[in-house]
Formats: sequence, C-alpha cells, structure tokens
Amino acid sequence: MEIERKFLIKELPDLKLYPRKRIKQGYISTDPVIRIRQMNDTCCVCLKSQGHMIREEFELGITKEQCDALWNKVDNPPVEKIRYFIPLEGDLTAELDIYAGRLEGLLTVEVEFPSPMDASNFTPPDWFGADITHDNRYKNNYLSVYGMPS
Repeated sequence: MEIERKFLIKELPDLKLYPRKRIKQGYISTDPVIRIRQMNDTCCVCLKSQGHMIREEFELGITKEQCDALWNKVDNPPVEKIRYFIPLEGDLTAELDIYAGRLEGLLTVEVEFPSPMDASNFTPPDWFGADITHDNRYKNNYLSVYGMPS
C-alpha cells in the first residue's frame, strides 16, 4: 500500500547536498496503471490501483533486456525526470522531481507516509507549494498522455 501526498514546488532547496537518480518511465496502460521504469541502472514494472493519496502498488524488478523489450509496448512519450531524495523531519523523505523533455519546467515533490493519519497531519516545509495530491493532471500517467498541465 502506498500512502503519499504530492505538491508543487514554491522554491527549490540547495540540491547539491542530496542524492539523485535519473528516471525514465513509460506506461503500457494508464487504466489500470502498468508502468515500466528505469531508475539509473535498475528497472522495474509497476502496477498501481486507482486512487489519490492511498493506492495499492506492486513493483517487480526486471532486467535491462526485459525493460528494453517492454518499451515497444509503450504508446505515449516517456516521462523523464531527475529525482532528489531530501530528508525531512520524522524520518520522512521528500522525493523532488525535476522533469525534463516535453515536461521541462515542471517541479513536483512527493512524500510517502506510514499511515493515512500521518499523511493528513503532515505540515509541509515552506519550500513546498500547492498540494496537488488529488489533481489527476499531475499524475505521471496523465503527464505521459497529455503533457504539461495548463
């Protein structure tokens, strides 16, 4: 079970201090969500249920060769981004995504929580912007199909 909230960015923190990974992901299906992702040198296929803050998620590691073969099943342009991992209070991590390619200029941050109550009680840091958890236009499968939200 994945419990997370997603926000726009008001102001970027100093990113030189934090680890990052390059992500390329594509969608074999957007309903249900079936995603392939390459994060640096690791690959996986992921299935996600419908929903917003609370969703079921199943992830399976695959080889680079399997990932390359599955790209043929992707119909829409991939979502490309660099993800920074920024520690927050309470043993939480902000996953800051800086999008590239046709989504360049979009900045979002997600935080995963151990429980729905923790997610509801979360006070975002000052550098977070608007809460877009329930806005479908900012889901990566939507971004893949429709591009930058207007």
